[in-house]
Amino acid sequence: MKLNSIKVTISALAIIVSAFSYGQQDFQGKAYYFSKTVMDLGNFGGRQMSDQQKKQIEDRMKSMFEKTYVLTFNKEESIYKEEEKLDAPSAGGRGRGFGSFSITGGDQYKNVKENKLLIEQEFFGKQFLVNDELKKLEWVMTADTKQIGKYMAMKATAVVEVGNANIMSAFRGRGRGGRDNADRAMANDSTKSNNTEIEKPETQIVTAWYTPQIPINQGPAEYWGLPGLILEVSAGTITILCSKIVMNPGEKEEIKRPSKGKEVTQKEYADTVKEKMEEMSNMRGRGRPGGGGGRRN
Repeated sequence: MKLNSIKVTISALAIIVSAFSYGQQDFQGKAYYFSKTVMDLGNFGGRQMSDQQKKQIEDRMKSMFEKTYVLTFNKEESIYKEEEKLDAPSAGGRGRGFGSFSITGGDQYKNVKENKLLIEQEFFGKQFLVNDELKKLEWVMTADTKQIGKYMAMKATAVVEVGNANIMSAFRGRGRGGRDNADRAMANDSTKSNNTEIEKPETQIVTAWYTPQIPINQGPAEYWGLPGLILEVSAGTITILCSKIVMNPGEKEEIKRPSKGKEVTQKEYADTVKEKMEEMSNMRGRGRPGGGGGRRN
């Protein structure tokens, strides 16, 4: 207990000193992140696939989810962008595609003072602008610490509903041994027709490591709300890690609010994607032997 108390005291002092330091200047920073994912095709039809097919799908899924990003931030705002690469262009461009499925994540803007979230999304050739309030995460802070680069980081956890805060959560939030949430969203569960039970939202634990040495409540993707910049966050099969931080770069970048696309809320956008996924699932079912109108003799 004494050791934990010492850690908390040191962290509190770091917050006070850093807050005073950053409060004296109009600062800006850039945090560079990369994402890692754990592949498990067992519940994605993987048991019926050959090793070569699994390898091809894993490579494509890695290209969908393993990206590099830049978070540009100041005391109130941040913009989270995927880093542009000079790779050979694919059929989906920057989009996260799988077969005919195409979803492109654009710039993500967070303003903690105004409680504002703006995200540009392209879905099947249509441009959307998610315009909503920031979803508050109920973080539980701990005394656990570790060193990330030159920064002391502290651990916090939160329980979140899968697929509500960010539509890409539907693809990345799979617990070990659990059914893939993309399949879950597309599946036609006959047991629901009984209306005997109310399905509870699926949840998962998010683990974040933040540094009080940079006392802003920003972080990568949809994560925010801790008393320090989030350097690492894990949810389901996806982990986002910070590889570099540049404070007060020589050339400051204007943090522009995304403005392109049809304005929708997070729920409206998620419903649109889910509806299209179910439509695709039904189309695939009609194209299979025994699908749609029944088996042929």
